[in-house]
Amino acid sequence: MRALAQFVMRGPLQAGGVAAVTTAVPLLFWVGAAVVALVTLRLGVQQGLNIGLWALLPALGWSWFGPDPTALAVLVHTFAIAAILRTSHSWERALLGGSFLALVTGLLLPVLYPGLLNDLVQAGVSFYQQYNAEVAKALGDNLETMIRHTMNASMAGTYLATAIAMAMLARSWQAGLYNPGGFRQEFRSLRLSPVIAVLCGLTMVAGPVLGLNTMLLAWTAGTPLFMAGMALVHGAVARKGLSANWLVLFYLALVLLGPTLMILLVVLAFVDSWLDIRGRIRPAGPAE
Repeated sequence: MRALAQFVMRGPLQAGGVAAVTTAVPLLFWVGAAVVALVTLRLGVQQGLNIGLWALLPALGWSWFGPDPTALAVLVHTFAIAAILRTSHSWERALLGGSFLALVTGLLLPVLYPGLLNDLVQAGVSFYQQYNAEVAKALGDNLETMIRHTMNASMAGTYLATAIAMAMLARSWQAGLYNPGGFRQEFRSLRLSPVIAVLCGLTMVAGPVLGLNTMLLAWTAGTPLFMAGMALVHGAVARKGLSANWLVLFYLALVLLGPTLMILLVVLAFVDSWLDIRGRIRPAGPAE
């Protein structure tokens, strides 16, 4: 990956070529998004936009002829996150911008891609009716609505999660080439302000009141808190001087426990925005 980043930064021809080719190749669209983000972070929004146009053509092709909006959505989300990070130097603002864009995407998907969403919903309904008939019977007419909301939120949330991962990958490339260790320190210090934490928390539970997709709001508004919770874990491990094995165990637990641990991380991030848990942890030092 470092070699790819070095090649991309040789010039606009190399960066544009890699972005276009990888976006055109199935399942490699994420590389193109990361390349655009790297150029944006290093050389500025205008240069990133120029390279992004190279990747935009194959992404539009996938969204139009596929029809699969994944490459286009991830590209736009990643560029937006990288552009906000470049101009504001704030991961908090970058994550909020990405979450807002994901919310808009979730609202537009049923309008722009009704056929794709209908196919996914029908597949989900058939699955429940065939393999979980009791749940399907209990939900009745609400089954299709529940699956539609779930599919819509999952698509928008997946685009957001992928874009955040690609923006962070690009940031790590940038740090590896020009500022070793910079991204690691930057991520460990990520912490939401109390106002933003409250705003995210209220948005997560505002679905029924606003008449919107509850899962979509919970996913998009919860993502900044979840990322802050991840940063809290990384920062606490580093502050205590623990080995990387603790992070390995943490990620294994995240895979095994899934939503339970995710909710705990969201709660911890909310509390951390007020109490600064990392600042209260006594750093590791030589034994006296």
